[in-house]
Amino acid sequence: MDTDIKTTNIELTPSIAAYIEDKIGGLEKYLKRVGSPHVVHVEAGKNTKHHRHGPVMFCHAHLSIPGATLHAKAEANDLYAAIDLAREELERQIVRYKEKKKRI
Repeated sequence: MDTDIKTTNIELTPSIAAYIEDKIGGLEKYLKRVGSPHVVHVEAGKNTKHHRHGPVMFCHAHLSIPGATLHAKAEANDLYAAIDLAREELERQIVRYKEKKKRI
């Protein structure tokens, strides 16, 4: 799976890029039978430069698969937690998509 990473209001470090590719790229095991090469677009960063409390970090992920486009948005106090939440949401959506395809 190809991962396109964009950051907002933070610098993209190699550790952040590796974490995103590891977590989001790990979803490929769910997509083996769906077909076609998959590209996931991930945007991660800080909501604003001046907020310091509350869920200020976010992660948005968009995955196009045949017949659907899956979107996951997550906010958290920590960037890595936001990435984990977005991954969990994408995983739920992929499983739901595959179950719908089985019923048809």
